[in-house]
Amino acid sequence: MADTTYSKTEIVGTSEKGVDDAIRGAISRASATLKDIDWFEVTEIRGHVEGGEVGHVQVTLKVGFALTDTK
Repeated sequence: MADTTYSKTEIVGTSEKGVDDAIRGAISRASATLKDIDWFEVTEIRGHVEGGEVGHVQVTLKVGFALTDTK
């Protein structure tokens, strides 16, 4: 992994099921657009309350991916 340059971007995943589902959904969707995703970091977890219960969760992620040659 010598001499690799990375970029990172921030994304937000949501789910009615829970944090893990929100993370997996966000990574899956980001992988359709970004190539060579290598890592993620959860930076924030928050949720929406509906009728006194958790309606859905939102998870903010920083996603790192390798920059590739355009040659």
